[in-house]
Amino acid sequence: MFSLDHIIIALPILLFSVTFHEFSHAWSANKMGDATAKQMGRLTLNPIPHIDLMGLLVMVGSGFRFGWAKPVPVNPFNFRDWRKGSFLVSLAGPTSNLLLAAVAAVLFRLLPYMGLTQSTANAAYNFVYYMVSINCILAFFNLIPLPPLDGSHMLIALLPQRYENFVASLEHYGPMILIAIVVSGFILPVSIIWVLIGPFVNLAMSIFIGR
Repeated sequence: MFSLDHIIIALPILLFSVTFHEFSHAWSANKMGDATAKQMGRLTLNPIPHIDLMGLLVMVGSGFRFGWAKPVPVNPFNFRDWRKGSFLVSLAGPTSNLLLAAVAAVLFRLLPYMGLTQSTANAAYNFVYYMVSINCILAFFNLIPLPPLDGSHMLIALLPQRYENFVASLEHYGPMILIAIVVSGFILPVSIIWVLIGPFVNLAMSIFIGR
């Protein structure tokens, strides 16, 4: 079980990070020529239009190991170049999380020079550390090439047309495979998700804050 302190720190960071992630999808789609998300009120940093209540409850109930937000509606036929548009719009989400992690990492480095009291400094270090780690995890989790994650849309945009049968199979079976992998993490002693993304998360954490 996670403590109340853990929830108090992690929940607002997750809400903001997920909101910024979805906003980045909407912003980049609008820039690439698709105003669907903007017209549906998703081009905003207000978390309410982005939050899926069930996804939020699952997130808290799973100890922040799994959850989801409302996917940003995107119509690739509105892009001037659907492959380029789909790739960049999908990449915008994970990139936004790495950007937040980088900004938090700068704050982490600056904290020793801010003259904070010990208790305030400890609280600030915890908050900023969570900000870096949560955003690194969100970034690399979303890069897994299984639908509905961003990595799958990036992969599809890169694949030649001759792989359309593979793409159809990926879109059909991908979500079920992802759910099975996530559920297995609650049963098996080792999380397959962490096996996939852990090395990248650890490398990013090492780069950002030296841990």
